[in-house]
Amino acid sequence: MRKFNIRKVLDGLTAVSAAASASSAAQQQQTGNRETEIQETLQSEHFQLCKTVRHGFPYQPSALAFDPVQKILAIGTQTGALRLFGRPGVECYCQHDSGAAVIQLQFLINEGALVSALADDTLHLWNLRQKRPAILHSLKFNRERITFCHLPFQSKWLYVGTERGNIHIVNVESFTLSGYVIMWNKAIELSSKSHPGPIVHISDNPMDEGKLLIGFESGTVVLWDLKSKKADYRYTHDEAIHSVAWHHEGKQFICSHSDGTLTIWNVKSPTKPFQTITPHGKQLKDGKKPEPCKPILKVEYKTTRAGEPFIILSGGLSYDTVGRRPCLTVMHGKSTAVLEMDYSIVDFLTLCETPYPNDFQEPYAVVVLLEKDLVLIDLAQNGYPIFENPYPLTIHESPVTCCEYFADCPVDLIPALYSVGARQKRQGYSKKEWPISGGNWGLITQSYPEIIITGHADGSIKFWDASAITLQVLYKLKTAKVFEKSRNKDDRPNTDIVDEDPYAIQIISWCPESRMLCIAGVSAHVIIYRFSKQEVTTEVIPMLEVRLLYEINDVESPDGEQVPPLPTPGTGSNPQSIVPQSHPSTSSSSSDGLRDNVPCLKVKNSPLKQSPGYQTELVIQLVWVSGEPPQQITSLAVNSAYGLVVFGNCNGIAMVDYLQKTVLLNLGTIELYGSNDPYRREPRSPRKTRQPSGAGLCDINEGTVVPEDRCKSPTSDVKDNSFSRSRSSSVTSIDKESREAISALHFCETFTRKADTSPSPCLWVGTTLGTVLVIVLNLPPGGEQRLLQPVIVSPSGTILRLKGAILRMAFLDTTGSLVPPAHEPWREHNVPEDKDEKDKSKKRRPVSVSPSSSQEISENQYAVICSEKQAKVISLPSQNCIYKQNITETSFVLRGDIVSLSNSICLACFCANGHIMTFSLPSLRPLLDVYYLPLTNMRIARTFCFTNNGQALYLVSPTEIQRLTYSQETCENLQEMLGELFTPVETPEAPNRGFFKGLFGGGAQSLDREELFGESASGKASRSLAQHIPGPGGIEGVKGAASGVVGELARARLALDERGQKLGELEEKTAAMLYSADSFSKHAHEMMLKYKDKKWYQF
Repeated sequence: MRKFNIRKVLDGLTAVSAAASASSAAQQQQTGNRETEIQETLQSEHFQLCKTVRHGFPYQPSALAFDPVQKILAIGTQTGALRLFGRPGVECYCQHDSGAAVIQLQFLINEGALVSALADDTLHLWNLRQKRPAILHSLKFNRERITFCHLPFQSKWLYVGTERGNIHIVNVESFTLSGYVIMWNKAIELSSKSHPGPIVHISDNPMDEGKLLIGFESGTVVLWDLKSKKADYRYTHDEAIHSVAWHHEGKQFICSHSDGTLTIWNVKSPTKPFQTITPHGKQLKDGKKPEPCKPILKVEYKTTRAGEPFIILSGGLSYDTVGRRPCLTVMHGKSTAVLEMDYSIVDFLTLCETPYPNDFQEPYAVVVLLEKDLVLIDLAQNGYPIFENPYPLTIHESPVTCCEYFADCPVDLIPALYSVGARQKRQGYSKKEWPISGGNWGLITQSYPEIIITGHADGSIKFWDASAITLQVLYKLKTAKVFEKSRNKDDRPNTDIVDEDPYAIQIISWCPESRMLCIAGVSAHVIIYRFSKQEVTTEVIPMLEVRLLYEINDVESPDGEQVPPLPTPGTGSNPQSIVPQSHPSTSSSSSDGLRDNVPCLKVKNSPLKQSPGYQTELVIQLVWVSGEPPQQITSLAVNSAYGLVVFGNCNGIAMVDYLQKTVLLNLGTIELYGSNDPYRREPRSPRKTRQPSGAGLCDINEGTVVPEDRCKSPTSDVKDNSFSRSRSSSVTSIDKESREAISALHFCETFTRKADTSPSPCLWVGTTLGTVLVIVLNLPPGGEQRLLQPVIVSPSGTILRLKGAILRMAFLDTTGSLVPPAHEPWREHNVPEDKDEKDKSKKRRPVSVSPSSSQEISENQYAVICSEKQAKVISLPSQNCIYKQNITETSFVLRGDIVSLSNSICLACFCANGHIMTFSLPSLRPLLDVYYLPLTNMRIARTFCFTNNGQALYLVSPTEIQRLTYSQETCENLQEMLGELFTPVETPEAPNRGFFKGLFGGGAQSLDREELFGESASGKASRSLAQHIPGPGGIEGVKGAASGVVGELARARLALDERGQKLGELEEKTAAMLYSADSFSKHAHEMMLKYKDKKWYQF
């Protein structure tokens, strides 16, 4: 033992003599002196944490609304989220603090405001005139439960129906209750002995605002006269009502019922329906009633000038259509179209040309909110085609299983991916423009390209353009197409180690510069892809099978330096060096019938046509060993300059030369240590303890409750399964130690041993027990020699130790700049070789020289290593630890990334206890520590990632990506980058010229609601009924409301109309305002102040 220590000292002395004395002296100096050597520019003021944008489909949607003038769509969810959509690229996310489900949304049309009704019986008024909408007022009902709301166009009085069957009226400007109440017992027949049920519908007669149609769940409908405070007509039906809709002339209305029928009623004939329709009922002979169908959940009745009205409904299918998908039915004249949907329908709205309910509606589209999708149907074209959806709502098309984020990519990448992705687009969409077109884009202050890659449960990979806080899908790759698919369940091979989703993506390794892509899947398979703009047909898919296990007889191996016998040069035609290439269907080496040497998936043996984009270069599969399935892959790295891919699991590590298609290294984790193993472990057959099959990769599309046995650290799924424990390396169980997994891999060009005088290509390997080992790579020269001569791989004997599983490694040069791994620039691989021969040798030159590794002998490097517990900076070649930071004692780091920010670099960490932290490099000074969100499920753990320029993201729900920034500069610019939802637009002309005159008689009947519902007429409401809560959006609300002179005029005009004043007075005011250009804005401001107490932004 003493001899060994002396040898280490000698190694150290050799390193000192070989390196420059200044460098070695600096390593032994105090920390302060080192800081003066490497100037660190990042300070804590460069950091600030804030959410930027949320992309994807709103998770668990529950409500829908549309502003037909502003052309803005709002979606509410069961978790209290509010998503607003304008033109493509204009999106907004808000959240109700209570987290209660949104049951209904109502726009104040063209006012830049929205009312939300929640399941906790609160109403909220949102101001949309600011880039980040805020709540101006809230009203909490104490004694009654809200079931339905209705806000008439250009009215400030909101009708609120309750579970008890009563209707209350809310002033949306002051958010106070009127004393006017419609009680259920006054509304229904006094002789009725039963309660009519909750309110399911409220609407005013399109031609007479003084008549209110009230629908009760039990089947009773009442036409209420607001002025005389009594019911004009009562319509009774023996089937429960789900929804009601008016004909625009106000003489008829239609009800949808729980037995799949529609009843059309004439207003003045309450005794029986004018017509009863069963859209999907089978008409029986002998005049019998059709068989009952499923409930019609919603109906809309929309008229056109030129032809028949549209009746649009959801539900109502017959009960014998078992397994049929949910449908939207469009009845137009004599034709009935049944449009099948992929998911159940949450709600739908018909988009019409006019906001006025008493005009011909002229419907042009239907927006259908599904459980997991948003569909827009074009009503104007034959066959009702759908619009191509421009929003990034398909993130969850298959559940997301992993995520990677790359900021500041090469500029030619996004156009290249877009050009190959454009060929994948579906045909048959509507030719018209997307009708949700409101809002304005923000200013683009970020100019660098950003790409997000998502891996999915079905084996697909999607590339997204995420530049400048937008998101757009670029290209989709289906990795499963290289495998044979089983026709049915009986035909499935029993080699599967997962019950479902055998192609699910676990790890993505991507080199943006060379465009090499490597993925690891849940069935212990690795696929390497090259990018090409040419279509090719691969006759035989190159394939390798690797047998990775602990060999008992290898326990005494001297330094673990035995490498598998290398193939003779020129064996590229036979890509198999470990086991035969055939797929044995029975046990190939065990007599007791145990499955052996069989991969989990079967690679296709027929020619594969590969479209432009990512094309399969090599498929590698781990095989079963003596009845034991291969363990899932825990880490993966690819290097284009070296032509190597490496991966590891809890059994060991394998390295493959993908140019020569050979296995270079296949070692158990213990063998990597050689005689330096600190644990003195005895390797054992892996048959004794089986990993639970599946490892639950796809549980990230479940809720927040994760089964205990699936809660595993993404990097060390072989240790204790609880997330709450302290995950130190002091594991006492020899069994667990022997299941030490490979958790981090990093190709680099650095000093491998203390005695090295120059950097050389190597691989750094990190394990779940906190060990870092270095493997030396001896690469042949570039060009043809690279394909003929073998790559020599040997462990270096260098071992470093940290506390906790190793997560990330990186290297800094002598100035403290990041040394990126060597890479080869991308070139088109499918062009004839002879044209490219000269370029080839030039381009392959960086194989053994990293772009920034022009160190002289005197220069040193720094290794940055981050584990689940701590970070260390180690000086090379001396291997002295010069800086150390214990990141967390009681929790553990889930994700650590070394990223660039403001022309410098830092270490960014996300902890399981919810903290986001950054540290300077190389000194590891803490720069930021913010409590952001606790780890509530595996989805966050698997998808959280940091990238350059202060960007980060994670999957906040199974369908949505949340982006955030930890950069102060981005936080400051965010307001400018966000789009505007509200734009000043003139309200369209009313249906007839006499409309404003009609305020005083003739035409459509108007109603002075102020006179009826105001405090002077109806008195005050009971204080105990509802409680007013001022919102946080106060002062910003006024700022937002004061934007835009056109909007000012429009609001003033509406205010005057509401009070019943003549239009001429407004025109005089307008003329006066336009009198002088200099005083124009001043007058607008005065008018805003004058009328602010009469509009919604009062606070």
